[in-house]
Amino acid sequence: MSYQLTLEPLGATIEVEEGQTLLDAALRQGIYIPHACGHGLCGTCKVQVTDGEVDHGAANPFALMEMERDDGKTLACCATLQSDATVEADFDDDPDAQVIPVRDFTATVARIEQLTPTIKALHLHLDQPIHYQAGQYVQVQIPGVEGGRAFSIANAPGADGLSSEIELNVRQVPGGAGTTWLHQSLQPGDRLLLTGPYGRFFVRRSAAMPMVFMAGGSGLSSPRAMILELLASGCTQPITLVYGQRSAQELYYDAEFRDLAARHPHFTYVPALSNAAEGDGWNGARGFVHEAAKAHFGGSFVGHKAYLCGPPPMIEACIGTLMQGRLFERDIYTEKFLSAADAQQARSPLFKTI
Repeated sequence: MSYQLTLEPLGATIEVEEGQTLLDAALRQGIYIPHACGHGLCGTCKVQVTDGEVDHGAANPFALMEMERDDGKTLACCATLQSDATVEADFDDDPDAQVIPVRDFTATVARIEQLTPTIKALHLHLDQPIHYQAGQYVQVQIPGVEGGRAFSIANAPGADGLSSEIELNVRQVPGGAGTTWLHQSLQPGDRLLLTGPYGRFFVRRSAAMPMVFMAGGSGLSSPRAMILELLASGCTQPITLVYGQRSAQELYYDAEFRDLAARHPHFTYVPALSNAAEGDGWNGARGFVHEAAKAHFGGSFVGHKAYLCGPPPMIEACIGTLMQGRLFERDIYTEKFLSAADAQQARSPLFKTI
């Protein structure tokens, strides 16, 4: 059984299967509804139901308050239809966004590479090519773990936007059932189910402005794919990557970025260590990512587009530094997928894009 869902102000009508969330149905038709956590916790995907009946599902009462439910609002990531319906959503029109429907894939683990003591690279061969924009992510299904886990694609697609091989960088989270299984149980030759692509994190090339990428921890995946694609496609705008880790042994793809910087004069690489000890031989930047970026740019980021990816505290610090350096919200982009824990730290609704 299925229902018809009309999305306003687009005027598009799509089919929604019984039990399928509004968000999943829209994404599989290439229609992007802003979202973040996917667990009903952050409220990013809130839409207005103007006609028909919905089941609110597992929406958190703080993300969707009782008065909002009474007013006809629901969360697209949790809501399912009980009749044909019409909803109004806040659709953004970005000239650099490609219309790519979400699809299901089966992947074979080609090889597993130990990048750092806590991060592994999973090299996956897909049963069919995936079309994606550099910076997007996939949801991986993990045996025994409810729901998928989101991982950014760390390699750039081909010139046609397609790739049959993708790389995922997975940091083992202490106590995390999903990442523990991927680190300790997954073997080459094993099969995984994944869905994608997801996300609105991609380069705004039409802006034709210098770019600064700020990454921390395993958040290097998306910036790496984006930078590799920019350099391979002949982009001539200045590109700066500021990448932070606690120690040198956690600084992965360091040699690759140093080589890229040597071969491309318009690409600058600024690695930074927050826990580097005096006298350890480290001759790069010291401190956190936002501190290294502020020092490198002299405190002013005017005229740049900024792309941020990393743990929430790093993102918050970087946003503050960028804004103090006279960069506005419209020029700052962050990766929007959130874990259930991250969703508890949702940003103010005054911020629409970051």
